Amino acid sequence: MKASDLFVQSLEAQGVEYVFGIPGEENLDLLESLRKSNIRLILTRHEQAAGFMAAVYGRLTGKTGVCLSTLGPGATNLVTAAAYAQLGAMPMMMITGQKPIKTSKQGHFQILEVVDMMHPITKYSRQVFSGDMVSACVREAIRTAEEERPGATHLEFPEDIAREETNEPVIKASKVRRPVAEKKSIDQAVDMLSRAKHPLILVGAGANRKITAKTLREFIDHTGIPFFDTQMGKGVLDERHPLFIGNAALSDNDFLHRAVAHSDLIINVGHDVVEKPPFFMNDKSLNVIHVNFFSAMVDPVYFPQVEVIGDIANSIWQIRESLAPSPNWDFSYFMKVREHKEAHLKRKIDDPAFPMLPQRMVHETREVMPSEGIITLDNGMYKIWFARNYKAHQPNTVLLDNALATMGAGLPSAIAAKLVYPDRPIMAVCGDGGFMMNSQEIETAVRLGLNLTVLILRDDAYGMIRWKQKAMGLDDYGLTFGNPDFVKYAESYGAKGYRVNSADEYKPLLTSCIESPGIHLIELPIDYSENDKVLNHEIKELSAAL
Repeated sequence: MKASDLFVQSLEAQGVEYVFGIPGEENLDLLESLRKSNIRLILTRHEQAAGFMAAVYGRLTGKTGVCLSTLGPGATNLVTAAAYAQLGAMPMMMITGQKPIKTSKQGHFQILEVVDMMHPITKYSRQVFSGDMVSACVREAIRTAEEERPGATHLEFPEDIAREETNEPVIKASKVRRPVAEKKSIDQAVDMLSRAKHPLILVGAGANRKITAKTLREFIDHTGIPFFDTQMGKGVLDERHPLFIGNAALSDNDFLHRAVAHSDLIINVGHDVVEKPPFFMNDKSLNVIHVNFFSAMVDPVYFPQVEVIGDIANSIWQIRESLAPSPNWDFSYFMKVREHKEAHLKRKIDDPAFPMLPQRMVHETREVMPSEGIITLDNGMYKIWFARNYKAHQPNTVLLDNALATMGAGLPSAIAAKLVYPDRPIMAVCGDGGFMMNSQEIETAVRLGLNLTVLILRDDAYGMIRWKQKAMGLDDYGLTFGNPDFVKYAESYGAKGYRVNSADEYKPLLTSCIESPGIHLIELPIDYSENDKVLNHEIKELSAAL
């Protein structure tokens, strides 16, 4: 068969459902092979958005998301998405085209060393230099992308190789069982837990990648040990749980940080140092048990004394089987912290101020969204408010990026989430800055006939950097901009646009949009004047009083 046909059949054998991207002339043989396959091509308006979609597909399913571009500028447009998947541990494979490698037809027009360019930001980057190598390269790229720790891979597929004839067979995916932790490490963890007085559990992104929620919840119910989570660990455990003490949305000085300072042992389940550390081991004598699929990346602030390496769910089950609740454990201070944190979260949730305060906006969004509904957050000031104030009820229902923390991913992420879960309500939450970086994908969502709600929080500025600027005592400079009429902008694509004119309008409008078919774009003016007061000063002072 033709090598491009073998390539697509190899993708099918690996379970690929979608290819996101923008083809170029170097991809035309592959495009024709896709046309004849069961794989659905999702044509996007920018390669970066295609990469974000592929990465989020991988994040939600655990299977490799695939994206496609041509050579040159198409390939360079995938760089940010590659870094997004690599840092965020999302399995994603990029396919880029290339001019013929056995003959030259246009000199060096558009030619870059794309394979070399991708090496530092992927787990695997290779040119397919022979039709006979196609199936092995596809299998290896996908295997590597999905293997813990997951990430990005890349294959360059030159147009002359795509046309080659080959008799090589398709290499099918093999079943791999994840290894389990050795008993000695389990015994060490149990011993350290038994000797602790104030243990705490931290839940990170790694626990969100595989279904560990049931085992971890049973462990917490068995032991009674309180827990907190990182931004990318939100939802592994229901944050309404009576032992949940908070999310590490802020780097320090929040209520939960007082609990961490009081703790003598952290059981760190699935945390990755790519996220900002919610605690620092060099501040005091703190014991840490690292429970993850892979060993800890040692950092000046993170060097765990005990590591339990293997399937996370199995490790937690093994520890539970050997551990009885200790009479030495005392969680009273943690419960005091939780009580004050919960009281603080209720502040200003019904404040009538307009532009709307983030506390009320987040609270009412949570009231409207059902437990299984998914919100996808772009990167901006609101991400901190959602991470801290919006309680996730189920795994992977709050998709935010606290690894690369790139702007522009919110809308493409929502599109991918809707393709994976067509029957669940999906809502993108974007700042006006981040939304405009990939706003063209509204056309993609309309063309695909999706049902989505897009919330644009308008402050006419790069709000998070403005917050940092104020915290540093610097003048307000260089971070404000103008915006289009978002209602007309949405309507120009065939979507429905709305503008909120009072705080009381938001909740009923959001409810209507979530329950109605089509693409709904809501422009909501937001008041970030609370950022410095609440996040930098108020929380610090109130928590310090504990």
